[in-house]
Amino acid sequence: MAEIKVSAQERPEKSTNKSLSDLRESRKIPAVIYGGTNGAAIVAVDEKELLDGLKNAGHNAIIHLKHGSKDDTVILKELQRHVVTGKPIHADFVRVDMKQKVEIEVPLHVHGEAPGVKLQGGILEHILRVLEVRCLPGRIPQEIRVDISTLEMGAGIHVKDLVIPEGVEVLADPEQPVVHIVQVRVQEEAKPEEGVEGAAAQPEVIVKGKEKEEGAEGEKKEGGK
Repeated sequence: MAEIKVSAQERPEKSTNKSLSDLRESRKIPAVIYGGTNGAAIVAVDEKELLDGLKNAGHNAIIHLKHGSKDDTVILKELQRHVVTGKPIHADFVRVDMKQKVEIEVPLHVHGEAPGVKLQGGILEHILRVLEVRCLPGRIPQEIRVDISTLEMGAGIHVKDLVIPEGVEVLADPEQPVVHIVQVRVQEEAKPEEGVEGAAAQPEVIVKGKEKEEGAEGEKKEGGK
């Protein structure tokens, strides 16, 4: 398990919108640390340190956050991003004890090229993208590989088929499908009904007298008389 260090600074429990905006402008992410025997800590973490560390070590890395005189060992629970810009706006960290198991979601990453897709014209249906597991913090996988290199048309992989690292307990249903190779469905173009087509082919009949009468009535109504 990869471990990273990220600097943090304590901040007031109650913050104004302006103070939060100023923090983000200075490339700091407002954050909260909770869990364990200590109370919640209100901090701000360095954006570049956190994002660079997660990029290199993975989302489930063990993070050492030093703020003031305290040093918390945490994992990232959630990183909220702005819906338009995608920039991080808030982070939640949960304290971990390296000797106690935690429940966490691990991403499932597909590897290989399925014959059912490459040679048989199927498509890969990705059903499950994260797997919930229980393990010691030091054994948290950064990802679990899903090898699709032998999958033919109609074949799939279930949770029970995955190769799970030692010391990791899977909490998901073993029969839960992960990926499946399915055939592309070609939808036939609907043919117009004979009655409708015949009706559409009939010439339009215009009764000039009636049209003139309706036109005159319309002008009358528009004029309000």
